[in-house]
Amino acid sequence: MDTLSLILMIIGALNWGLIGIFQFDVVAAIFGGMSAIVSRIIYTLVGLAGIWGITMLFRRRNRATIIKTDDKE
Repeated sequence: MDTLSLILMIIGALNWGLIGIFQFDVVAAIFGGMSAIVSRIIYTLVGLAGIWGITMLFRRRNRATIIKTDDKE
């Protein structure tokens, strides 16, 4: 699940980069516009992946703390 979320976040980041630099939305261009159902599904999945990414951030911090604690023992 983490890998899939990371891939979707990368796709979303690249798409936003293209929108910001070139005003070109790849997802909309491929799947028929921003209001097309497939585009909306992809935007939703990328958004959910971003939310999942927030949990990954906190899990990694907790792992680092646990590893440091285990090293002291």
